[in-house]
Amino acid sequence: MSFLKNHHILATGLTGLLLVLLVLAGCSSAAPATTAPVTTTPPVTTAPKTTTPPVTTPPVVTTTAPAKAVELDVSAAASLTDVLKELDDTYTQAHPTVKVVANFGASGTLQTQIEQGAPADIFISAAAKQMDNLEKENLLLAGTRQNLLTNTLVLIVPEDGNLRITSFNDLALDKVKKVAVGDPKFVPAGTYAGQALDELGITAQVQPKEILGSDVRQVLTYVETGNVDAGIVYLTDALSASGKVIIAAYAPADISAKIIYPAAVLSASKNPDVAKDYLHFLINSQGVFKKYGFTMAY
Repeated sequence: MSFLKNHHILATGLTGLLLVLLVLAGCSSAAPATTAPVTTTPPVTTAPKTTTPPVTTPPVVTTTAPAKAVELDVSAAASLTDVLKELDDTYTQAHPTVKVVANFGASGTLQTQIEQGAPADIFISAAAKQMDNLEKENLLLAGTRQNLLTNTLVLIVPEDGNLRITSFNDLALDKVKKVAVGDPKFVPAGTYAGQALDELGITAQVQPKEILGSDVRQVLTYVETGNVDAGIVYLTDALSASGKVIIAAYAPADISAKIIYPAAVLSASKNPDVAKDYLHFLINSQGVFKKYGFTMAY
């Protein structure tokens, strides 16, 4: 019995072991697991780069002297004498083939000369009136007129004068015998002087004392030499007198506000391109104009 029991147990164990081995064999003989094939993604291609031409800016245009000699005739108000002499020197140094010929005088006189055919490429007046007249007569090159400068009207007396004149109103006093002003028929400064006297209500007292000058520089000379007791000129003229005159008073502000210097190229100019270049040069010469007492009108 004991032998049979042990044999049974042994057989049972062998049977279990056999079953386990069969299961393991079945597992090992199963089809191997398959994985999806790895697909190779083609390389991303980009469009070939196009070469963009570099951005270029227009070259800075600098004015150059004309190839052949040019004579530029400039008719300008007498009060511009000193400042334009300096500016003309500067311009001709940069433009050696250009010769600037300046004609200074009363704006009204210059207007008449231009109307009568006097050679002129540029006109710079000390008032709008004269420029307006030429424009009405189609004597200005269209599109070139420019308000360039402003100025201030002042009363001056000789530096060594004995009279104590400290205001425009003093011109009406009996002690003042002679007063120099520009001839209002031709000289804008004379017109402005008349407006100042009218505004102050002293025209009747001063007019009999007036000594008329052919331009504002002649008025300045009368005062510098002591031939008159006082004179009415622009501030720029007074500053040019080198201590020979004293500024006694400034005209009412609204009078000086009317003082405008327009400039334009004339339609009869034989060298309009050079004239335009010269005018552009003046417009960009603020520092020099201010040095002589002018202010820019733009």
